[in-house]
Amino acid sequence: MTMETLPKALEVDEKSPEAKDLLPSQTASSLCISSRSESVWTTTPRSNWEIYRKPIIIMSVGGAILLFGVVITCLAYTLKLGEKSLCILKMVGPAFLSLGLMMLVCGLVWVPIIKKKQKQRQKSNFLRSLKSFFLTR
Repeated sequence: MTMETLPKALEVDEKSPEAKDLLPSQTASSLCISSRSESVWTTTPRSNWEIYRKPIIIMSVGGAILLFGVVITCLAYTLKLGEKSLCILKMVGPAFLSLGLMMLVCGLVWVPIIKKKQKQRQKSNFLRSLKSFFLTR
């Protein structure tokens, strides 16, 4: 929508501060495009680190939390502590164990999903190029 198509009642001197408020904003399609990530639209090859960064970080953090849970649980059962601190360690240790294991498994499951998506993307790009090759002749 341009200034020419605006109704006469909405026309305002562009130097006034109200002009910016009354001018039409970006359309919904341009907002959607600007909100999407660049990787969806670009076809440049990404490095393995860019592809597998998130699952590696999730697995690393999950492994660290799992080890922390193992240490706390072992300490809870081997140390001679007071009743209250022993009870707290026996609750916190298994909680960290389960949280770490859950994060580790999520990262491990995420890797094959990403590999499958990469293969599908390569196949679709190949089919798209074949389609354009045969349709242009």
